[in-house]
Parts: sequence; structure tokens; C-alpha cells
Amino acid sequence: MTDVVALGEVMLRLDPGEGRIRTARSFQVWEGGGEYNVVRGLRRCFGLRTAVVTALADNAVGRLIEDLVLQGGVDTSLIRWVPGDGAGRDVRNGLNFVERGFGIRGALGVSDRGHTAVSQLRKGDVDWDALFRGGPRWFHTGGIFAGLSDTTADVADEAMAAARRHGVTVSYDPNYRASLWEGRGGPGRAREVDLRLAGHADVVVGALGLAGSHPGALRIAADEVPDALAEVAALLPRAAVLATTLREVTSAGVNDWTSAAWSEPTGCVTGPAMPGLHVLDRIGSGDGFAAGLIYGLLAGDGPDGGTGATGRLERALAYGTAHGALTMTTPGDVSMASLAEVEALMAGGSAMVRR
Repeated sequence: MTDVVALGEVMLRLDPGEGRIRTARSFQVWEGGGEYNVVRGLRRCFGLRTAVVTALADNAVGRLIEDLVLQGGVDTSLIRWVPGDGAGRDVRNGLNFVERGFGIRGALGVSDRGHTAVSQLRKGDVDWDALFRGGPRWFHTGGIFAGLSDTTADVADEAMAAARRHGVTVSYDPNYRASLWEGRGGPGRAREVDLRLAGHADVVVGALGLAGSHPGALRIAADEVPDALAEVAALLPRAAVLATTLREVTSAGVNDWTSAAWSEPTGCVTGPAMPGLHVLDRIGSGDGFAAGLIYGLLAGDGPDGGTGATGRLERALAYGTAHGALTMTTPGDVSMASLAEVEALMAGGSAMVRR
């Protein structure tokens, strides 16, 4: 039995710490991936039972990624293992080199993910009806997985449709990566795919990515957020909740951090404001936000609204905002926060938990 299932790529992250990729002589190894990070946070911080649907080349690097996923407590039984050719010509595992940034130098990601096993998934490879008959309450995927290849968007479409047939709540994060769409239609094609897939979703995280003519087309000021979310809501009549993080960057190490969400019963509501947040590593903070939001919505009996809808949505936003903030205080893509730390921060105090 699983509470939340994600569909996405899991990569091996190689981190030079405070240094630069171009001059590194050693790297710290983590696992990471936009959709996977969400279920990893839901498992390790929030204690839910989670699983990831992905594919890995069956070699030592793939088994290292599996070992890291197992350490995160995420069920690996849904991983598809693909025999490799020994040289990575036909199938391989993705690598992601990441600099955290410091001061005036921003974070930098250099991905090496062509021909990965998961990018070659096709419709029919996974028996989604059998999976969702097993009782998951929530299914999550996003635009990173959808952008991996010409087949993965159709796999996501197939999975989301099956989840809906079985009454499973569906969430989607557009999570645009320009490198995935270069030579494949660019931001216009990404928006087309995102709108098609987000049309299946009950909850859209990173919803402001769908505002404007294409991803990144608009810089939205704080006072413009309610109108922008309402614009996205008009495009996605099925969506019950649209949510987004809001960040102002002073430097790589200092950000103003908050969030907002929209639902029909509540209109636009805002999350707690965290000005001047000190950041060690911002990679994965949006996924941390998504994990906290999903936990809050599940704890509040889902995204449907009704009596007390504003309070429930505000609480879900608070979980997401606090968890995303704490994710930025540790290295790597994945959360190292505890539920006690998240709830202490939500209560308005320090996340430091003393005996």
C-alpha cells in the first residue's frame, strides 16, 4: 500500500560543494529529480508511504542511484531495469552536475541525460490500472519528465488519465527546463504539452509557469499574482488548487521566500512570508514546497474546499513554504528536515528543536 506515487527521472547529482564544476577534483554524490524529490520529502519528512515509477540502466551507476533511493525510504519496486550495452550508446543513467552558487554567483546545473532509460519509456510499458487499483491516494508528475523525449509526455498523459479513472488525486508541476526543449519546439511546445497534461490535474504546483504566452514570458510582481493565478485557472477548469512559490533573490545566499495558492472556494490566499531567508542550496526547494503542500492537502482531506477551505489551504501552504525553506538550508536536492522542524517553523519560531 502506497500513499503517493511519482513518475519521473532520478539522476545522480554530483556536487563540488563550495567550488566550481570546472575546477573540481572531487564531488559529493546525491540522488535527485524534480518529481522524485517530492515523494522523497513526503517519505522522509512527513512519514507517508511513497514510490517512484522510473527506469534505470542496469549497471553499477543505476544500482548506486537505487541505493540512494532506498536510503530515502522510497519504494523501488516500480523501477524498470533496462539492460545496457556497456558503453551507454543505447541506454544510460542521467547525471546532473550542480553548483550551489554563492553571493553574486548564481546556482548552475549541467545535466548529462541524453538516451537515459527513463526517457525511452513508452505508452503501455507500465500497467497503470494495476498500479492504481493498489490504492495510492495521490499521483504526481511534471514537466521535467514530460520534456525528456517525444514519448514521455504521452506516458504522463496515460498515467494521469488512469489515475483519474481510479479516483486518485493528481498533481502536476510544469517545472520548465529550457535545455529539454531545445531543438524540440522550445518554450511554445513546452507550454502546449504542459497545458495538455495540467488539464488532467486536480492540483497544479508552480502554476505561475503557465501564465503568459510561454514559460518565463512574464515577470509577475507580488500584487499581480492573484490575477495571474485567475488567468491560469481559466485555462484549467478541472484544477481544484493552483499553487506557486514566490521568490525575490537578493543574492545566491539570501532570498525573500513565500507562496500563494488559488481555489474556487477561497480565491487567492498567501503563505507565510520569510524575508531575508539564508540559503545554502536552493535546488529542490520547489519540490520541497510541493511535498509540504501535498501533505497539508492530504491531512486536510484533499483539495475540494468547502467549510473551512481557506484555513485548510492556508495550512497546506504553510507546510509547503516551511518545508521548502528548510530544504534550502541543507545541501543536495532532497529534504533533510523533520516534521517537528517544519511545524516549529510554521508556528513562527525557529526550526531548531531542543531537548
